[in-house]
Amino acid sequence: MRRILPLLSALAVLLAAGASSPATDGSRVDLLLVIAVDVSGSVDRQEATLQRGGYADALINPMLLKAIQNGRNGKIAVTYLEWAGWGLFRTTVDWTVIQDEQSARQFIAQVNAASIVSGQGTSISGAIDIGMSLFPISPYQADRRVIDVSGDGPNNSGLSVVAYRDMAVNQGVTINGLPILNDTNGANGGVTDLDVYYRECVIGGSGSFVIAAENFQTFATAILRKLILEVAGLGPTDNWEPYGVPKVTKVQYFGAPQQNGGNGTGPLRYYPNCDIANRGRPGVFPAPF
Repeated sequence: MRRILPLLSALAVLLAAGASSPATDGSRVDLLLVIAVDVSGSVDRQEATLQRGGYADALINPMLLKAIQNGRNGKIAVTYLEWAGWGLFRTTVDWTVIQDEQSARQFIAQVNAASIVSGQGTSISGAIDIGMSLFPISPYQADRRVIDVSGDGPNNSGLSVVAYRDMAVNQGVTINGLPILNDTNGANGGVTDLDVYYRECVIGGSGSFVIAAENFQTFATAILRKLILEVAGLGPTDNWEPYGVPKVTKVQYFGAPQQNGGNGTGPLRYYPNCDIANRGRPGVFPAPF
């Protein structure tokens, strides 16, 4: 797993290049999607392989391809980001257009060609931070920008996840969550209901939602549903039937709670203490802004 510091200079160059080379009409897509995948120490090699397989199966699924092709431009741009603790990340696949099965398979081949890596800590705030930095360097443009965060634990490394979530939302980015409810949830200072944590502390923005996977084995089904909803821009009152997405899923939350601009009601379980103490550090991490 690479640290962030060696990549900052290269990132600055790419940012400058993106700023000086505005996208053309041919580069319009319907969605800019950052797939941000947890590769922290709690995700073993088998589980990491299941995650990759889940995305691979979803991206070539005819229902998802139909949703992509039904868009105004008939294509989306996707990048695949792997992350662990603060400053530990890798952009496994750069921005790539997916518009049909062939382009989807080419994207999957790039993912599978990369070695499986792991890092200590779980910094959802870091994943959002790096995800946000990838939008300005995309050679493509879209009206919708989404960071798709999947993981099996709460923020226990780096800075405040709420601060970075709110920063992204304020810039018009939607963050959706796919928590993996495996046997390690609740262990070592974690949380037992990661789906609720993701709703209160991670997701935000227009149309944001949480769909949970019961475990790594059911990850593929959950990610297919999630990607179809993201690509098609479907909300809780829309008709999902033409897309083959059942209305009832294991866990599903649309919209952030009230304190984050949503319309949810009832007591909050985690917010505002969304950062979990790790090795004696404070339970509420500092905000960078």
